[in-house]
Amino acid sequence: MQTNSTSLTHKRVLGVAVPIVLANATIPILGAVDTAVVGQLGLAVPIGAVGIGAIIITAIYWLFGFLRMGTTGLTAQAIGSGDKSETSALLVRGIVIGLVAGLILIITQVPLFLGALQLSPASIEVEGLAQKYLEIRVYSAPAAIALFGITGWLIAKEKTREVLLLQLALNGINITLDLVFVLKLGWGVEGVAIATLIAEWSGLIFGLWLAREGFNNGYWKNWVQIFDRARLVKMAKVNSDIMIRSILLEIAFVSFLFLGSSFDDATLAANQVLIQFLNITAYALDGFAFAAEAMVGQALGAKNRPLFRRAVVMTSQWGLGSVILMALAFFVFGNSIINVMTTAEDVRVVSYEYLPWMVAAPLAGVAAWMLDGIFIGATRTADMRNMMFISFCIYLIALALLLPSYGNHGLWASLIIFSIARGVTLGFKYPALEGSIDLK
Repeated sequence: MQTNSTSLTHKRVLGVAVPIVLANATIPILGAVDTAVVGQLGLAVPIGAVGIGAIIITAIYWLFGFLRMGTTGLTAQAIGSGDKSETSALLVRGIVIGLVAGLILIITQVPLFLGALQLSPASIEVEGLAQKYLEIRVYSAPAAIALFGITGWLIAKEKTREVLLLQLALNGINITLDLVFVLKLGWGVEGVAIATLIAEWSGLIFGLWLAREGFNNGYWKNWVQIFDRARLVKMAKVNSDIMIRSILLEIAFVSFLFLGSSFDDATLAANQVLIQFLNITAYALDGFAFAAEAMVGQALGAKNRPLFRRAVVMTSQWGLGSVILMALAFFVFGNSIINVMTTAEDVRVVSYEYLPWMVAAPLAGVAAWMLDGIFIGATRTADMRNMMFISFCIYLIALALLLPSYGNHGLWASLIIFSIARGVTLGFKYPALEGSIDLK
């Protein structure tokens, strides 16, 4: 791959980003389908249960989100430096770590879910259904977490069409089974969980096949290199920083849903519906952030500062444009989409009230998302950890000041302030990052 500054074009950025945008957009669409399917029951409790259950299991999984991010950054740099053996070794490391982590979650599920549900102020009815959901979903944890490593590796390789195929297959299976298990067989919340369980194990099998290039050479069997102490220490350092950052980020978003549930079931359900809108915009923007990870990492591995700067500028331009368009679409069609997602009239009314906050949130967070991609690709994870800590503290202060007086409006305002703080703090660190690149 060329590494001069002219090798990065808008066509190449779009060639990497668009499949990722489409792939990531299917993830919140799946969440929206889950919500919409149980929403046809005409009750707030099942919607809230799926929302609480999904946010808990997703938050736990994304404690291991470092595996996707760290694998992408390290693999991209290995590609940029021409290290083929380490490129394959990183794929195997990611899969092994994912499988082991998933088994640990299965073993520790009882105290883990008990503690998580105790933190939730939701009603007894909601918690009971959420518990059943979690007890099923956890058995796909090894597959779900291992897929982080596979996806990160594919992104670093710029194999974004494969990422799209993987997500389409996984979510297509999930949605189809949702419709069958819930609407046809009447399995309710348990049916949603079983559908996801089957889909995630199917996705792992397909993901291994898509990443077969990493196994088509002898490098992947070099166990000495795979478990080399120095390389493991480096990966552990990168991943631990990302994990701390991810924990703080997930605590913020989990607290958002939990605090919303403290009002009433209708508000909890409304926030769950609106979060699906926010997720759609966020995941779409992540597509360009992921492209930044791969291209920034490759430029850093090649020690090419002009290419690095070009990757930052071009991916950020496209990211900003995509968010503006999607936020506009939700502003115009938001009420209609809410009506499709739930038939519960009380949930609809509350959702209409808070829709403007949902539109504003991704616009406020565009800088944070793109800078996350840049810093992940550069594996400057200590900066990400430190700036997230500062931003999290600002979020807590905002909650303390706004939540008592403004209720759920204060909750949404605090989330926006949190996003802005993340962008500002990482932006403060960017000049030093670019200036630190050692030229060949």
